[in-house]
Amino acid sequence: MHKTNPIRILIVDDHMVVRMGLRSMIDTQPDMTVVAEAANGEEAVAAFREHVPDIVLMDLRMPGTSGVEATAAIRQQYSSARIIVLTTYDGDEDIYRAMQAGARAYLLKDIPKNEFLDDIRAVHSGNYCIPPTVAASLARRIPYADLSTREFEVLETIVNGLSNKEIASALSVTESTVKNHVNSILAKLNVRDRTQAATAALRRGIVTLD
Repeated sequence: MHKTNPIRILIVDDHMVVRMGLRSMIDTQPDMTVVAEAANGEEAVAAFREHVPDIVLMDLRMPGTSGVEATAAIRQQYSSARIIVLTTYDGDEDIYRAMQAGARAYLLKDIPKNEFLDDIRAVHSGNYCIPPTVAASLARRIPYADLSTREFEVLETIVNGLSNKEIASALSVTESTVKNHVNSILAKLNVRDRTQAATAALRRGIVTLD
């Protein structure tokens, strides 16, 4: 790529230090330039609309609009948008949601510099970039059926420590209905009890704590 036509990049991260670090790394590359920065998902969508960059480096978890929501919103308006998720989270549900939203790469923030820069170039060229460890996490998700909306709600209450009686009251259902949902959740997550279900939900990114 010619120096006069660099890859135009939008950096999205709620931590200024991270944005500064990424910008300084990218600025050393003659074939790349940072055209804008955003600190949350809403700003990311607005910045994309204004600058229409070649590549977006998208953090996953940010206050307000998340990286997954911002990715989906951008891709809905610009189907050719090339978005790279750059995060510290490697839970299989996080990865699945990001790829479902339209991300073309899922990179962890501890990725070696040269590999990271090469992946930006690869995505810009039209490729997908999923590191082996991330692909393995995604593969682990596949055998388990998706949770229903109600099961997801029940799982959230389990993570928050509610008993079956409290869950029944919160969701306006009977305790036996809750028990059925819990049993289904345990089977789908391939765990033995509520504690394991809560641990798996947090580790895999199915549920996040605010």
